[in-house]
This record gives sequence, C-alpha cells and structure tokens, in this order.
Amino acid sequence: MKKVSGLSALLLAGAFVMSPAANAATVLTAKNGMTVYVFDKDAGGTPACYDACSKQWPPYLAKSHGKMEEGWATVKRKDGRVQSTYDGKPLYFYSGDKTKGDKTGDGIGGVWHIVSE
Repeated sequence: MKKVSGLSALLLAGAFVMSPAANAATVLTAKNGMTVYVFDKDAGGTPACYDACSKQWPPYLAKSHGKMEEGWATVKRKDGRVQSTYDGKPLYFYSGDKTKGDKTGDGIGGVWHIVSE
C-alpha cells in the first residue's frame, strides 16, 4: 500500500495515514504501515480486549500525549496503559497481519473491522 499525501494525520508519537485499498476505500494504518482495527465489543469507547484477546489483538498504545488531530484521542486501559482511539473507538493491531497493508483481521468473528472511509 502506498501512503496518500494530504491525508496524513499526526497522532502522538507517530503519524497515521489513510491508504488506498483495492476497492478504492481508504484504510487507516499506523506509521509502520500496519492496519489498525476496531472491536464491536468496546462499549462507550472503553477497551474490552484484555488477556488472551490482547495477545491476538494488541492494543495500539499511545507513547505520549501531544497535540492530536481531530477525531484522535486516547483512553486509559484498566491495566494502566494508554490506548489510541479514533472517533471514540480504541484501536488495535491484528497478530495475523505480517506485512504492511495486510488486512487479514477484517471481519473476524463479525466483531473486528478495519477503519475505512
């Protein structure tokens, strides 16, 4: 996937970009090019993925609390770490994604989804 200039949003310690997908939708990726996901069971912006779940779906952790672009924020996890959010939804990576641009976690269990527009 190629980064799309003009659609980058700076967040915390890194940049996120919206990259073109095969169906012309854009997919949110971290600075490292890995796809980020949201979890339908995260009610009210509170992370619900811990323990075994967080091993398969690692949270996208915030490294600092700098100025954030519109739509971006953080949420404190019950384990004390701070997780990045987009539009009020905590963000995760999928352990099954091995290379930049992979989206193999999309739709798993009907509750994991890529962030796209």
